[in-house]
Amino acid sequence: MSNLSSRRGFTLIELMLVVVIIGALVAMAVPRLAGRTESARRGIAEADIKGNISLALRLYEVDNGRYPTSDQGLKALLQQPTSPPIPKSWKGPYLEQDPTDPWQQAYVYKFPGSHPPRDYDLSSLGPDGVESEDDVTNWSSK
Repeated sequence: MSNLSSRRGFTLIELMLVVVIIGALVAMAVPRLAGRTESARRGIAEADIKGNISLALRLYEVDNGRYPTSDQGLKALLQQPTSPPIPKSWKGPYLEQDPTDPWQQAYVYKFPGSHPPRDYDLSSLGPDGVESEDDVTNWSSK
């Protein structure tokens, strides 16, 4: 056995080849994943608006005979409102925490709503934080 054949390890060329292969794989994967973050955030907002918060609002309405007012807002789902109309059969909290959208903004709640057949309007202002085309709402299916 010669001295060279008994050495173990990788040569510089082998290591560089592995780095190039990993770099090529990352270069192919990153563009595919880049748009997924915003899509995932939008999905979370839709699930909150059409599922979690809507269910909590329905439970509140069943217990109290009406939805919280716009002034009481979604806070009425966390603690019993002290402003009129004060619910007499409040059995909450109906949510575990104050709902914020995936862009760390408060959801916009309005009762009575202005988008029939919904009783209330519930929306997220989306990534730009202002009313625009990217909003997620309970009255639109986009």
